[in-house]
Amino acid sequence: MKDFKGRGKKQKPKFEAGGRDRERPPKKFDRRSEDSRLKTQDSRLKTEDSRLIYGLLPVLEALRANARRIEKILIAEGAREHRIAEIFELARAHHIPFQKVTREALARLVEPGANHQGVVAHAAAADYRDPDELLEEIFAAENPLVLVLDGVEDPRNLGAILRVAECAGVAGTFIPEHRAASLTETVVKTSAGATEYTPLAKVKNLNRLIEELKKNNIWVVGTSGAADLDYADWDWTRKCALVLGGEGRGLHRLVAENCDALVKIPMRGRIESLNVSVAAGVILFEAGRQRDALEKERRGEREKGKKGDGEV
Repeated sequence: MKDFKGRGKKQKPKFEAGGRDRERPPKKFDRRSEDSRLKTQDSRLKTEDSRLIYGLLPVLEALRANARRIEKILIAEGAREHRIAEIFELARAHHIPFQKVTREALARLVEPGANHQGVVAHAAAADYRDPDELLEEIFAAENPLVLVLDGVEDPRNLGAILRVAECAGVAGTFIPEHRAASLTETVVKTSAGATEYTPLAKVKNLNRLIEELKKNNIWVVGTSGAADLDYADWDWTRKCALVLGGEGRGLHRLVAENCDALVKIPMRGRIESLNVSVAAGVILFEAGRQRDALEKERRGEREKGKKGDGEV
């Protein structure tokens, strides 16, 4: 396989190119805690390798997932939201120190205007997945749905897309190393905790990634307002990778040319396009709807077969 991390060394391909039928598919388509024993000194905040997670849901999901080390949790004095109680419980269960501070102190930690909702956690930096390892998992999956982002630069859009991807059961999301948003506190916050669950990897060259996906029998479908095919007419029940372009400009020319097909979301109003995170939700959940419908149909056929076998 190509070395997607761009380390400058040649590697033997990990996966053999498996041919596939390239024919166009047919249309179908407060409780407040006073436990002062867990309080620590302010010097604990000065961890250069830590990353902030703020907001009730992002902090809760980070604690529930327990996928990366939480160093300390700060709670605003007087916070009474019922979900704060669960944060206290999980912090105790994982032996994570927490401390009550003023809302002003929390506001100084996050970006101006950010809604921290009275809770901030210092955590080890969220890691990207190794792209080769993630691809290996995807190729081994029975019927994966993959997401590729071609230059989404707004961190709030990236966070919203990752939230959609997690909810839609996407097996992995790939972003380019350059000219794209990275994992930041804003992305984590906007994702509502989805970054703790959905695999995200950076690659040096999206076109090489697309070729690797195609070699391994995954149909690569891009989006374009000029496409002839509606998104609902594509057969999403097979192994597919959805490629979404960046804000405003859409897909790069070569990326679009390398896709197996381009689809569009028909616009019924006067605005020409949807926000990229909304487009991700529309298409990914259509893919899920088609897959659910096919599974339901197969389940019905199996049950009918069982009844037939039992008839005399």
